[in-house]
Amino acid sequence: MEELAREAGITVRTLRFYRERGLLPPPRREGRIAWYDDHHLARLRTIAALLERGHTLNGIADLAAVFESGRDAGEALGLGLGEPTEETPVRLTPEQLADRFAGEVTPENLATALELGYLATDGDEIVHISRRLLEVSAALVREGVPLSAVLEAGRRVRVHADALAELFVAVVGEHGPGTAAERLRPLAKSVVDAELSMALDRALRRDPPEAPGAPAPAGPAGPAEPV
Repeated sequence: MEELAREAGITVRTLRFYRERGLLPPPRREGRIAWYDDHHLARLRTIAALLERGHTLNGIADLAAVFESGRDAGEALGLGLGEPTEETPVRLTPEQLADRFAGEVTPENLATALELGYLATDGDEIVHISRRLLEVSAALVREGVPLSAVLEAGRRVRVHADALAELFVAVVGEHGPGTAAERLRPLAKSVVDAELSMALDRALRRDPPEAPGAPAPAGPAGPAEPV
């Protein structure tokens, strides 16, 4: 324990406190000897990094509980989502994830991302299934959209995306059974991209967003004051 505390730059008393709070998994025991490994050291460094970023110990404990219960990367890819053919997974430490979504990495958001399969765990690292989705999500948060709203939008988009994929597969299966999957994919994506672009045009014309700092529309004028 003394060696682990020294490597992590903390006191033995602090290490014991972290163990009592459930922030650190128990050591492997052989008789009366407790063995700590690199996993424990990585967890201590993560705790220190999150504390520096303003997270509380209670918040870190909640994040750790969600993290420990998350599906591992191999299980996530093997049960449901499968290996993406065009997306690049990204490996992140918990503190790197916190940096990308400053103030938005809450236990609720982490649990939702794990449930949706955007995130999975691999030892002390987090794996995001798609670099493109990760970067777009972070960009939306920087624009002021709460991460919870981004995740809910992603949930709804997936429902429509699954329906579109099934539609294209069914149409090609019925009318073009000889079309290879590698030829279907770019054709389907081009149709969806063009239709979404035109749908955004229609939506923005109906309800254009207000420019930042624009004055609120004036209300109806009241009766004129008698002179």
